Amino acid sequence: MTSDAPTVGQRVVVRHLAGGVGPSGGPALNDVVGRVLAVDEQSVTVQRRDGRTAIVALTDIVTWKAVPDRPLRRRSAAAIDAEELTRITSRGWPPIESLLLGEWELRASGRFTGRANSVAVHGSPGMPFGDATAEVEAFYAQRDQPALAQVVVGSVHEHSFAAAGWEPMEGYFGGAVVQVADLDPAYAADPEARTSDSVDDEWLSHYGRVNDPVAAREVLEGPAQVAFISIGAPTVAIGRVVATGEWAGIACVEVEPDARRQGLATRIVDTALAWAIEHGADKAYLQTMRTNEAALALYKPYGFVDHHDYIYLQPSTATSQ
Repeated sequence: MTSDAPTVGQRVVVRHLAGGVGPSGGPALNDVVGRVLAVDEQSVTVQRRDGRTAIVALTDIVTWKAVPDRPLRRRSAAAIDAEELTRITSRGWPPIESLLLGEWELRASGRFTGRANSVAVHGSPGMPFGDATAEVEAFYAQRDQPALAQVVVGSVHEHSFAAAGWEPMEGYFGGAVVQVADLDPAYAADPEARTSDSVDDEWLSHYGRVNDPVAAREVLEGPAQVAFISIGAPTVAIGRVVATGEWAGIACVEVEPDARRQGLATRIVDTALAWAIEHGADKAYLQTMRTNEAALALYKPYGFVDHHDYIYLQPSTATSQ
């Protein structure tokens, strides 16, 4: 199978041995559909359309074939469930440390951003709610971090945490609006933009939320398919884009104050979306503050619309004493 293995970048369906006996009495088989991320002498790594990855041993592959690069039918970006989109956005901003509590994801990353240092609340924790929140508080106490829960506004989870005495986190970064858009394949990368799969010191110096560069790099560079975009020498504008299956995430678009109102942010976004299309995405999300009018105005022409809001909740002082 090694000489005829799928190649990186192909969209494929891989049929492989799943272990055990199938309904017909023969070996049980399973299919994995997605884009090939890596191939080596032992295995093929395939990324599904929701960003999850599957590693299949070459010796287990029964057959594989290439499939059309873009599905004949695609789901609208707006049609996705808020909890499923939360799972996808987490894969695009992966924490250094991740621990599942049922379907909840406990995330810790040296306090670099709330998204990487909170429990992503979706699905069931697999235990009574009170026991689950106790596990959450213990997890963050062991890491000398405040307990935070990222919950979708208006969800049953928000009401459950509120009933347990958890309160909204105060401050500018206490939550965000998530916007989504269906992508147009005609974006053009800016010829002056530089794109890299790693973070250099100059790029990082323009992203204003970095206290620990080591933790920041590990989170930012975490996904298998990620790009860091820069314009200018010295750099005056940056952005980050990640592709997880059919979804792209746009983030970290920053322009130096003296260089604003020159179209640089638009050039960064154009380049990011062109990269996203090239890497298999056909829809995109972003997360920003509702009060960030400049960001909302930047993304509106690309068709981004509100999907949901999320907030961070924390145990109240009264209940944690």
